[in-house]
Amino acid sequence: MSDNGQKIIELPSMITVRDLAQRMGASPIQVIKVLMSNGVIANINQQVDFDTASIVASELGFETHQEMLEEETPKETGEIPFWRQIISGEDPHQLVTRPPVVTILGHVDHGKTTLLDAIRHTNVAGGEAGGITQHIGAYQVEHKGHAITFLDTPGHAAFTAMRARGAQGADIVVLVVAANDGIMPQTREAIAHARAARVPIIVAMNKIDLDGANPDFVKRQLADAGLIPDEWDGNTIVVPVSAKFRKNIEDLLEAINLVADSMEIQANPKGRVIGTIIEAQVDRSKGVVATLLVQNGTLEMGDVVIAGTAYGRIRAMFDFRGKKLHKAGPSTPVQIMGLSDVPQAGDLFQVVDNEKAARELVAERKLQHQESRAAAPKATLEELFSRVQSGEERELRLIVKADVQGSLEPIVSSLNDLGKEEISINILHAEAGNIGENDVMLAAASHAIIIGFNVQADTPARRLAEAEGVSIRTYEIIYRMIEDVEKALKGMLEPEIREVVVGQADVLMVFHISRVGNIAGCKVTQGEIRRNGKVRVKRNGEIIFTGDISSLKHEKEDVREVRQGYECGIGVRNFDNILAGDVIECFILEKNG
Repeated sequence: MSDNGQKIIELPSMITVRDLAQRMGASPIQVIKVLMSNGVIANINQQVDFDTASIVASELGFETHQEMLEEETPKETGEIPFWRQIISGEDPHQLVTRPPVVTILGHVDHGKTTLLDAIRHTNVAGGEAGGITQHIGAYQVEHKGHAITFLDTPGHAAFTAMRARGAQGADIVVLVVAANDGIMPQTREAIAHARAARVPIIVAMNKIDLDGANPDFVKRQLADAGLIPDEWDGNTIVVPVSAKFRKNIEDLLEAINLVADSMEIQANPKGRVIGTIIEAQVDRSKGVVATLLVQNGTLEMGDVVIAGTAYGRIRAMFDFRGKKLHKAGPSTPVQIMGLSDVPQAGDLFQVVDNEKAARELVAERKLQHQESRAAAPKATLEELFSRVQSGEERELRLIVKADVQGSLEPIVSSLNDLGKEEISINILHAEAGNIGENDVMLAAASHAIIIGFNVQADTPARRLAEAEGVSIRTYEIIYRMIEDVEKALKGMLEPEIREVVVGQADVLMVFHISRVGNIAGCKVTQGEIRRNGKVRVKRNGEIIFTGDISSLKHEKEDVREVRQGYECGIGVRNFDNILAGDVIECFILEKNG
């Protein structure tokens, strides 16, 4: 308590609205209202600087001091590591080194699962391989007295899903690349996801036992992808391994410990209990079973846990061998029973005082979620530029998709040339092919936008983009794409005209009407078909025509719209080559800004 009777709180140089509210014991809505009254528009997950947070705290009756954490913001990234965010409010004198958390990413056929099995059976918690009785999505090994926690996640999509929900999948990524195959598209995608998370990468060059193995070729590919091997004076450790014959597994564990030592990964076992949900499901006999990774504090039997909108008192707790536990410290994966609902993978969990407090917090979160979804702006080029101008962002993050590799290279080169001013351009991922859900998930987790040349976003990707607030811009002329990005950097971008897909119909049969042409007899399968909308005609997944609707009828009546589940007749202006089995997609054009 200060001399003037105000409570004192310590704040880091940057803090999210949610964390600021928690430290003051206030509602995030109260904090957002104070910010708005001071001219700052922020959502619950947005970060504000110390000065802004101090103004809010002062208006709510608090005096603030700034936390002094060494190297709080790494110079090379300008971003606070996830584990340091977790411990930002802890007493520095109580911090201890915790085991690193590692996830394994890479191409589907390059041996990720075999490598995990090799590590597990080589040295699971000091040689207790026979003790594994159940799969809980994570386990620990021990190497030269140091524990290492491995997340057995299904790949980079899950890794990024965690980041999109505010968590981070791991402290270190092990990238598996086959020595006989080299870097594949999925490998490049995994590299992009790891880099976007700003996590150090160790390369496990697998299958060195095969006759077709070519380590030097793979190293050249890695160098071209920006992962220069340490033996070539780079900063990426490349460990040749054979997961099948369990060769050099010890060397890989040694490399992980080496990188972990350089990072000084810490936690406070006596501090607030916080961590991440790895996976969760409903078991018929046990109820909701969730795998948790404790990242700070010590989780104990009987604790009341809240994760997202799920909560409950821990009734039972097990380690990865199925052994009952009474408590679990930092970096320990555990399986618990007792939650009221199934939380999502990547949700952050915390321990609260009692079930009443948990219920109140869940009710508040549900309300906040509804309000934030209604008010959440898209990460458009215009929005990103305004954040850059206000100092909130120092780079424009892009995901680039093109129809062919030949188009992709000049686009990436031209975009990189633009980012040489005070605002940098960070291309998180560039690949040939249509825009898919993985691209949208990466964009959501990284606050990036997706730009595409001569490509389309598939229906699941568009739905996810709408839900996550991700902006997708597509172009048919390269110079217009480059021009738009350049205008965004200069703050001159015109409001975006974007396509919004409103419905889809399957063509069941085609009728020919004299002096009118062919009319498609359709059934609306999604959304609605609008008379004033535009349409794309698709055949075998390929777009064969884009144009306007000339007529829309339902039971011989002209109508303005036909909704899902109903049949209708659709005439497409200037296009008669429509066949049964085609798909008609209806979209409208909207102006952003």
